[in-house]
Amino acid sequence: LLFPVSNLCGKCRPRDTDLLQPSLNFLYWSLHQTTPCSQQRAVAVLLSNVSLLELLQKVLECTWLRSPPSEPACLSSDDALLCSGWLLVASLLLYQHHYNTEVHQTLSIDLTKVLNAVIFRKKQPILLLVSIMQFLRAILRQNFSSSLLVIVGQNTAQDATQPQPSSLQDAALHPLAMQQVFSLVVSLQNLLVHKDLLLSQAVVACLETLVEYLYVKNQDVALHVASQPWHRFLLFTLLNGGQKSLLQPEVLRLMTLFLRYQSSNIISQKEISQTLQEAAEANLAELPEATSHALHLFLSQV
Repeated sequence: LLFPVSNLCGKCRPRDTDLLQPSLNFLYWSLHQTTPCSQQRAVAVLLSNVSLLELLQKVLECTWLRSPPSEPACLSSDDALLCSGWLLVASLLLYQHHYNTEVHQTLSIDLTKVLNAVIFRKKQPILLLVSIMQFLRAILRQNFSSSLLVIVGQNTAQDATQPQPSSLQDAALHPLAMQQVFSLVVSLQNLLVHKDLLLSQAVVACLETLVEYLYVKNQDVALHVASQPWHRFLLFTLLNGGQKSLLQPEVLRLMTLFLRYQSSNIISQKEISQTLQEAAEANLAELPEATSHALHLFLSQV
């Protein structure tokens, strides 16, 4: 079934949303809800379909041409198709790298536009923003090097407003620039304050992957980003809730991130002790799965 559905997608146009939406969702589901052996074959089938990859390229490019809805939370059929496209491409990136599958057609992505989609939200529905962040995480995890992807719009010229000493850091972080990194971090912090569960999970995961990427490229930059004083204000904002607020999954994962990169100015021994106390008093069997997983990571890091 995967073969005829992928062929059908390749014959469609990006505006054929009624047909493409369920078809791309089926392809995405087929990659994630199957055995490892079948998964490898599914990846090979999809990556060998040149028409499908060309269609996905056109779908992703429609992201930059979309007209913002009157309400940011409104998800139109066109936006839903974009979500499916970004999520499918992100999955193909990860699995192509995992299985080292042969690629018959590359995708071109403008990195600056992807970053700006997160930095300047522009009334994007939350689900579309989350889907783009999933893609961003995928290319960060691969250090922007994939046989499936060609990165365009790289920052080759120095910004006139940017201090000259940061040029060496820009070279180390290529294709990212320091200015882009800090703008992205600030945007992710601002998005966390919305306290939307789906958005919070995606933002924290993106922040984790970004700092991991920075640590590989330049440890000083990664530690500098992880120890920004604004993170502590962000923690105070997130903790301004009800009881057991320290056991929120996004808060636990943030504290784990700061512990991992030794940001003692962000999280103190007092917060660690309070978290351990709340965990000791909680009924672990009743905790949501996301909270249990985040608590496990936090305790392991401690």
